[in-house]
Amino acid sequence: MRLIRNIYIFCSIVMTVEGKAPELPEERELMTNCSNMSLRKVPADLTPATTTLDLSYNLLFQLQSSDFHSVSKLKVLILRHNRIQHLNLKTFEFNQELRYLDLSNNRLKSVTWYLLAGLRYLDLSFNDFDTMPICEEAGNMSHLEILGLSGAKIQKSDFQKIAHLHLNTVFLGFRTLSHYEEGSLPILNTTKLHIVLPMDTNFWVLLRDGIKTSKILEMTNIDGKSQFVSYEMQRNISLENAKTSVLLLNKVDLLWDDLFHILQFVWHTSVEQFQIQNVTFGGKTYLDHNSFDYSNTVMRTIKLEHVHFRVFYIQQDNIYLLLTKMDIENLTISNAQMPHMLFPNYPTKFQYLNFANNILTDELFKRTIQLPHLKTLILNSNKLETLSLVSCFANNTPLEHLDLSQNLLQHKNDENCSWPETVVNMNLSYNKLSDSVFRCLPKDIQILDLNNNQIQTVPKETIHLMALRELNIAFNFLTDLPGCSHFSRLSILNVEMNLILSPSLDFVQSCQGVKTLNAGRNPFRCTCELKNFIQLETYSEVMMVGWSDSYTCEYPLNLRGTRLKDVHLPELSCNTALLIVTIVVIMLVLGLAVAFCCLHFDLPWYFRMLGQCTQTWHRVRKTTQEQLKRNVRFHAFISYSEHDSLWVKNELIPNLEKEDGSILICLYERYFDPGKSISENIVSFIEKSYKSIFVLSPNFVQNEWCHYEFYFAHHNLFHENSDHIILILLEPIPFYCIPTRCHKLKTLLEKKAYLEWPKDRRKCGLFWANLRVAINVNISATREMYELQTFTELNEESRGSTVSLMRTDCL
Repeated sequence: MRLIRNIYIFCSIVMTVEGKAPELPEERELMTNCSNMSLRKVPADLTPATTTLDLSYNLLFQLQSSDFHSVSKLKVLILRHNRIQHLNLKTFEFNQELRYLDLSNNRLKSVTWYLLAGLRYLDLSFNDFDTMPICEEAGNMSHLEILGLSGAKIQKSDFQKIAHLHLNTVFLGFRTLSHYEEGSLPILNTTKLHIVLPMDTNFWVLLRDGIKTSKILEMTNIDGKSQFVSYEMQRNISLENAKTSVLLLNKVDLLWDDLFHILQFVWHTSVEQFQIQNVTFGGKTYLDHNSFDYSNTVMRTIKLEHVHFRVFYIQQDNIYLLLTKMDIENLTISNAQMPHMLFPNYPTKFQYLNFANNILTDELFKRTIQLPHLKTLILNSNKLETLSLVSCFANNTPLEHLDLSQNLLQHKNDENCSWPETVVNMNLSYNKLSDSVFRCLPKDIQILDLNNNQIQTVPKETIHLMALRELNIAFNFLTDLPGCSHFSRLSILNVEMNLILSPSLDFVQSCQGVKTLNAGRNPFRCTCELKNFIQLETYSEVMMVGWSDSYTCEYPLNLRGTRLKDVHLPELSCNTALLIVTIVVIMLVLGLAVAFCCLHFDLPWYFRMLGQCTQTWHRVRKTTQEQLKRNVRFHAFISYSEHDSLWVKNELIPNLEKEDGSILICLYERYFDPGKSISENIVSFIEKSYKSIFVLSPNFVQNEWCHYEFYFAHHNLFHENSDHIILILLEPIPFYCIPTRCHKLKTLLEKKAYLEWPKDRRKCGLFWANLRVAINVNISATREMYELQTFTELNEESRGSTVSLMRTDCL
């Protein structure tokens, strides 16, 4: 918004960009809108960059020479509907880029001309000129394309000054017309001539001269005050220089006989297309189709649109037959409240019939109509009810295009339909058709519009529409996308605004030829069933109209309003086959991993050890450390391989167990309890022994029970100290022979934390001495010490006094 300081008003300023040729930069356009603001003079503080200025609907009565100096880039100036009385075109001498100047609907009485070489549009219509405001300077505007003029009098001399200009359009807008010199209009050199007549004007001579002036002639405001010439006079009128091929009469208010005379006159001219819009007629008729001369014409098209009847003193049948007996190619009678139509009882040449926006009923098709050349029939917005009747009528024609939209059409399954093979385009939208309509369609149809009906599904048993390329079933009640098994050539499909939750896989698989799909604004259920449909936009060549804003989730509720492209549906959870394969692969990998671990790391052994260790740990938790130590009966438990039993029995046992019984040895074969398992016996031996001796050799590391015994002894569940294991290396053990599960044994061997059996017999004495020292402990004294300690604690609690006992005294 910008404040015009000197008159204190606001003019809206709009920036636009005018697209130029690709090689040129974009040029910014600035539009200043000061319309309808009751301005009495042009604002003085206009933005210099303004290219379009709208000052229409104000109170301007005079233009000053300096009003537009500041807007040198001005291209469009709109000054219509003001009170300007005099125009001096020199006012715009500094606006060399001015192309469009509109001064219509002012009070202009005079014009002072000045050469504006670049001007292309000049409108001086609907002003108060006495004569046409044309002078010699006007003839120098060689770029002028559209010219609007007005004047109370028209003379040949006025148009002679611009006769050499090749104009595209001349617009004559009159407030009054008191005099017209015959032969003036044909002097103009224009493609289109549009004349807006004042009320109560005799238009006949203007119509006659207008037909000789331009290819396209439009006349507005024709009423019954005109004086029509008789048919005999019409025959004598010379139209040798007629140019008009398209004639349009707008806002016509006539008696029927007057309209009849116009039709008869135009019939014998050069007019090929005659259109009458907004026509009102009535009155009693004395003329009918039998009085019309149908000979000697080039007419091809007649259009009657927006027809109103004042009073019916005429038989409408006469009007219908007058038009249908003209034997032309194209006939349009629309918005006429026409209840029925009559045709002659002989074949006609009609190729195009348009009876839209009337009140035609099924009675139209109950009479025999011979239309052997009809290709297009438009009957939309009527009151037709039975589709099969239309098909029977069409079957006798070479019909190609049929529009039956906005009727009351229905079809029942027991009604027979028979269409010509020529029908390729049919519009059946806005009717009451249901699923059964697919049993009443032309088999060679290519374009079919069924939107806004009551269709719930496309029946599987429908006829094969092998030529169908475009199908519109929007705004119906479909719950699924139709498959293409019956529509093999379908390329464009519109199913917008239906009740589709999850399009079936059949559509995705059978409609590979569909290139354009509009399925927006459906209540999609965003589950795995929708995954293939969502992927159409990304992984196929289908163009999804309205993607992605028109495609949102309706269900489940937590996803309502979410666009389909933003919904994440994991492939693994949606693809059952992939899920099964994945599970199988994972299980196989796990199985192989477990098998590898079992073979390489001996996992079953670890699991057994873990289970046994867990059971032992729970038992130990329930037993106090004092109780465990009171259970000690042996100095050492000996673990060895069966292959080393000779050395144990001949060397180790005799040298440890002396006659004095100072060292008690636990051997597996001596104290085995048949009522317990092997593992339970091993645990019991380790529990009752103060230390564990392991005789190491290659045979030991290959014996599983030896591993078992070493594992429990190593995990130290029954002893507090860490020196309860004694290792005797009977024979050297290569490291590669030690299983991976015995990594602790390998560590101890690397640290040389063992007693090695000497190969030299002279060193055996030292070996036995070191071994006795390692296992020497007074088991009975230890047991008595813990018993005395327990007894003392109980006495202290009973007496409530403190007694200090020394552990040495007990010993």
